[in-house]
Amino acid sequence: MSAKTEPTSKKFGSSTRAVPHHSQKAQKWYPAEDDSEKKTTRKAIRAWAPRKTLQPGTVLILLAGRFRGKRVVLLKTLDQGVLLVTGPFKINGVPLRRVNARYVIATSQKVDLAGVDQKKIEEIAQPKYFTAEKTKEKAGEEAFFKQGEKPQVRAPMPISAHSVARERGLTAEQKKQISSSRAADQKAIDKALLANIKKVDMLASYLASSFSLRKGDKPHEMKW
Repeated sequence: MSAKTEPTSKKFGSSTRAVPHHSQKAQKWYPAEDDSEKKTTRKAIRAWAPRKTLQPGTVLILLAGRFRGKRVVLLKTLDQGVLLVTGPFKINGVPLRRVNARYVIATSQKVDLAGVDQKKIEEIAQPKYFTAEKTKEKAGEEAFFKQGEKPQVRAPMPISAHSVARERGLTAEQKKQISSSRAADQKAIDKALLANIKKVDMLASYLASSFSLRKGDKPHEMKW
């Protein structure tokens, strides 16, 4: 229940006077349930905008995930704080992937993106590129009657079969087609990048090296 803190004006003879809330009489009846007050907030929902340092071609340091510590090249900033990056794969083993913009450090080093197919980057930047479609199989008559049967204990599958089963209902042939198409896209993007990287001395070895901190290092004083 919310208490009234505003003064009320009452008439005394020919004049009116404001009576403070603490001197007013208590209410005789109270509601059975408490009245909820809307919490006021000054925060406004704003659209995500990339940092000024996150420009295409900037070398980033990954801080989280499977490739943490690796240096990658930023290709494009996507929606909702997602970045499209690549190693290139031939230099440090990082493929085309999406990363969270919060977990990267932008360095002052840049890689020239001249010659990179921008149409291919736009195609890779689509959300459907990194998601596999599920195959819908209709349950037959045998599957319908097997629902009430006791499940059989099967022997553990080999690693290759496990990896195929982990895919979202894809067959081995469909999986091979997806991997081959992604490998072709990786080569197409990295071909132009590698040509530009070779023009700069020590840039390939810089991208191949991993970032790490040692005892006594002060990240807040480092010039990235």
